[in-house]
Parts: sequence; structure tokens; C-alpha cells
Amino acid sequence: MVLNYIWIAFFLVAFAIALVRLIFMGDTEIFPAIMDSTFATAKTAFEISLGLTGVLSLWMGIMKIGENGGIVNVVARMLAPIFSKIFPDIPKGHPVTGTMFMNFAANMLGLDNAATPMGLKAMQELQTLNDKKDTATNPMIMFLVLNTSGLTLIPMSVLVYRAQLGAAQPTDVFIPILLATTVATLAGLVVTSIYQRINLLNRTMLLFILGICLFVAGGTVGFMQLSKTEVEVLSTSLANIILFSIIVIFILSGVIKKINVYDSFIEGAKEGFSTAVRIIPYLVAILVAVGVFRASGAMDMLIDGVSACVAFCGGDTDFVAALPTAIMKPLSGSGARGLMIDTMTTYGADSFVGRLACLFQGATDTTFYILAVYFGSVGIRKTRHAVTCGLLADLAGILAAIGIAYIFF
Repeated sequence: MVLNYIWIAFFLVAFAIALVRLIFMGDTEIFPAIMDSTFATAKTAFEISLGLTGVLSLWMGIMKIGENGGIVNVVARMLAPIFSKIFPDIPKGHPVTGTMFMNFAANMLGLDNAATPMGLKAMQELQTLNDKKDTATNPMIMFLVLNTSGLTLIPMSVLVYRAQLGAAQPTDVFIPILLATTVATLAGLVVTSIYQRINLLNRTMLLFILGICLFVAGGTVGFMQLSKTEVEVLSTSLANIILFSIIVIFILSGVIKKINVYDSFIEGAKEGFSTAVRIIPYLVAILVAVGVFRASGAMDMLIDGVSACVAFCGGDTDFVAALPTAIMKPLSGSGARGLMIDTMTTYGADSFVGRLACLFQGATDTTFYILAVYFGSVGIRKTRHAVTCGLLADLAGILAAIGIAYIFF
């Protein structure tokens, strides 16, 4: 329901602003620009879905082999003590636990092409536990909020863009991004747990959260000892080795279980193809709304308003120039990436604003895109508190990024 109101608001606000610009400013180009944006973003949405078709077919096929080969069940049993606390409505040892873990692991390593298919597979399995097929369940919401909070251990794309734009030390944002994204993820976990009345104050969860913090701290210290070239080589190699190892392990598990690996792959690939087709309308809906909102000038007005409020309160406004990236990130990953690059080009890759834009890009994920695609893949229309919790996690990541940027830069 919240997503419905936000979607409507994008169009109404865009129309009102465009009308004011036409009547009072004589801007005769505004409505053509908005219509151009609607057609362009609709085309982009279809192209994204088309690009996902092959990837989804591949990874859904691999996941089906892992499911039939028993690997997913093994992972599910290993994670049962932790996931039973975070997802109390999921039966202990259910295969979806293993699928969700693989999605989280792929996201943490920046393996987007693998993370999305695994996430969609997890949503389909969660839907089998759902009594009200059009309404999001608590496990679905918790799963998506942890996704949208965007915990990433290796923000490789951000580091590459910084290197391309001439940053003296492209990896100097690595630790700040790691800290900001950890804050966003923990905030998402806590906020959603409060909504769902999940008790996190128990020995298992406290040790789990402490373990995450120690893991992040250890990874941070380890990468600090490496040069820029070594970081790039290690992170890229590690990600690809893990990815291909998953494929081989899943196939071997099928061979050991004596299942027909090829038929299992085809069965899963068919599911991936149908899923890619099913999400097209949802992608078109959300991306067109975002494009209209941006083309109308509403985004620029929002940034100017924030800047005026901060200045009125006597605060430092240096961070405001980077806010477009932060505001765009929940709406569009490609849009936020473009704004990050534009900010670094305009102000310099090593400027405070340029670095902060990188932190915003790496601290959170594309909340509305993820909600539209994941919920759309299983026909969920009533999202309950998913949008609220996702945006609160994003806000925590944005505020953390601003504070961390002032500390580091």
C-alpha cells in the first residue's frame, strides 16, 4: 500500500511542478522532456529485464541442481540457529534458509548477477509458506530489508570508477563504505525486528552481531595492508573464484546424489525465464515513475530545499552537493551511479563531495527497485512495513555516511 501511494505521488508531484514551470516560467520544453523520459525509462526497464533473462535462467538452473543435490539443505541446517531467531516464522531447516544465505553472500561480495537470481529463488520459496498470496509475510520483509540495506564487503565498482576519474588513492573510501553499509544493515535488522516483535537480546543473536562486527573489522584491517593494485586483484579474483566454485560444487553434489544434473538445470532455467518475463511490468512501473520525478525537476527542488533547511539551522552544507546520489540510490542504481560520476567529475574525485557521493553509492542499495522486482516476481501487492523499514535502513546508512565522511575526509 505504501509503495502504491509513493508511486502515485511521483506522478502527481511531477505534474504539478511541470505545470508551474510551464505557466509561470514559460518552460515549454518541460512536458516534452517528461514524456521523453517515460518512453526512455520504459525501454530501459524492458532492456534490464531482457538482460536478466539469461542470468536468471543460468542461476535458477544452478540453484535447482543444488536443491536436488542436497547442498541447499545442508546450508539450511548449518544456519538454523541464527536464522530461526531472525526468521522465526520459517520452519527450522527449510531449504529457503540456504538460498537466502547464498543471496546475502553474493551481495556482500558484490556479485549482483548471482545475487538477484538467488534472491528471486528465495522469494519463490518464501511464497510457498505464505497463506495470503498477495500480502508480504514477516520473513519476506526481513529478507528484503536486509537486501536493501546493501551490506557489501567489496565495493569494486565504486573503486574502479574512482580510479578511472583520476583519484590519487581510489581505495581510500573502502573502509568508510564498509562502516556505513554495516550501520545500514544493523539498523535494518533492528528496525524490522521492532516492527515484527523479534527479540534480538539473546546470546545467539548478540554473538552473531558481534561476529559480523569482528569480521568487518578484520577484513578492514587486512585490506588496509594492501596496495590499490593488490586490493583490485584480490577482490576480483576472490569473487570470481567463489562464484565458479559454487557452480562446480553444486554440479558435483548432483553427481554424488546420482540425479540427472542436466534435467535439473533445465527445470530451474525454465523457472528463471518465466520469472524474468513476470517482473517486466513491475520494473516499468517503478523506473518510469522515477524518471518522471527526475525529469520534472522535483529532485533538484528537493536538494535545494534540504540545503536551505540545513543552512537555516546553522549546519554545514558541504555535504548537500552529494545528496542527489543518496536520494537517487533507493530509486535507481544506474541513476545513482550516474550522479556519483557526475559529482566526482564536477567537484573532483578526491574532493569531500566526490568521496561522500561514493559513500552514498556503496552504503545502501536500490530499495524501490528491489521491492518492485522481488515482490513482483511472486505477485505480492500488499507490502506492509517493507518500504518503511527499507527506507529507515537507507536513512541510517546515509546519516552514517555523512558522519563518517566528516571523520575521515
